[in-house]
Amino acid sequence: MLGEGEALEHLDLAQNQIDAEGAGRLAAALGKCKRLSHLNLRGNHLENDGAGRLAGVLGGCTALAHLNLGLNKIGDEGAGKLARVLGACKALVHLDLRGDGYYRINSQTHVGDKGLGELAGVLRECKALSHLDLSGHGF
Repeated sequence: MLGEGEALEHLDLAQNQIDAEGAGRLAAALGKCKRLSHLNLRGNHLENDGAGRLAGVLGGCTALAHLNLGLNKIGDEGAGKLARVLGACKALVHLDLRGDGYYRINSQTHVGDKGLGELAGVLRECKALSHLDLSGHGF
């Protein structure tokens, strides 16, 4: 269904228990959604591997203005993978990578100094960015 969604602009799949494998399948479809401006995957089970799979296509989503990957237990590794492509998302206005704040804070499930440094380095290229949520990571 999504594979033919060239006209798709808004996709909300929040809280659907999407894991890394599901993120891989979703990424394959998203590569064809060139007009996608809003992607909400908040509260799934993406973790670092799922973030990496999505990162592979997000750089090609040049219309992406709103990206919510919060509450997915994305740590330093996943944040680094995302950082490598988010600079290509020139339309990005809203980025939510909030942590859950309830689990033991560690670099596997929460963004730490390393991931924050990688994100900071690339987000300077996102000139349109006006909302950034990194709460719940225990900085």
